[in-house]
Amino acid sequence: MSRLSNSLCTFLAATMLAPLPAQAAGDLLVAPTRVVLDGVRGTEVILNNVGAEPATYRISLELRRMTPDGKLDEVTKEEANALEQAALSMIRYAPRRITLAPNQPQAIRIGVRPPQALPDGEYRAHMLFRAIPKAQPVAPQAGEPQGLSIALTPIYGVTIPIIIRKGALQATAAIANGRVETDENGHAFAFDLSRQGDKSTYGEIRVTKPGLDKPLLVARGIAVYAEVEARTVKLPVPAEVAAQLTGPVKIEYFESHSAGGGLIASAQTALK
Repeated sequence: MSRLSNSLCTFLAATMLAPLPAQAAGDLLVAPTRVVLDGVRGTEVILNNVGAEPATYRISLELRRMTPDGKLDEVTKEEANALEQAALSMIRYAPRRITLAPNQPQAIRIGVRPPQALPDGEYRAHMLFRAIPKAQPVAPQAGEPQGLSIALTPIYGVTIPIIIRKGALQATAAIANGRVETDENGHAFAFDLSRQGDKSTYGEIRVTKPGLDKPLLVARGIAVYAEVEARTVKLPVPAEVAAQLTGPVKIEYFESHSAGGGLIASAQTALK
């Protein structure tokens, strides 16, 4: 395959997997997509309505737990453990409901009020920005009998993690079992990502191959939360990239640029 084709494949993979500001299926952009607080300083999240009409959003907190396959399952307040309950009780934010004109950004202020005896550790909740649909009158169609009419309106939302860390927390990670998988949904590069320590890990995956100037694959926003010791990471790739994921490759896990960009874990493997 020519160097130009290699570059094109790298561009496709990086473009497909590079994250943008979180966006609901509607017209809301949220940035940043992840908040880490030390329990002292607060921060802001910026919302922007990129639609053509005003839109109203409700802001709330919810709990989610990571599963070994990397999914985030919702957790009810009744099911919450002590860490999750503490996270909900500490996080303060305002406003809780906003109406945004088109292209009208607004900040949501986020702070933390930890209790004095809070044990060291990592605490996490997820902030949900949910669109409130406008009331739409339902007009009966010609020929339909008069009576009760029901219209179903989808409700869209964006969720971002809010993480509070207290104490000198540490974590390490390891990468194993790199492989290419193919199913009815297409091709994916998969591997097992394990974690040890008292905090989550978060960063960027780069897959490189000897002889190529640029990574075959770049995926940002890869997390292993503190409630799991390991998870499977599965990254969809175009067929052209999957075809190049053979032979010796290096898989590297780097911190995000905001955290310093240091190497968290690295593994070399031979793909079949």
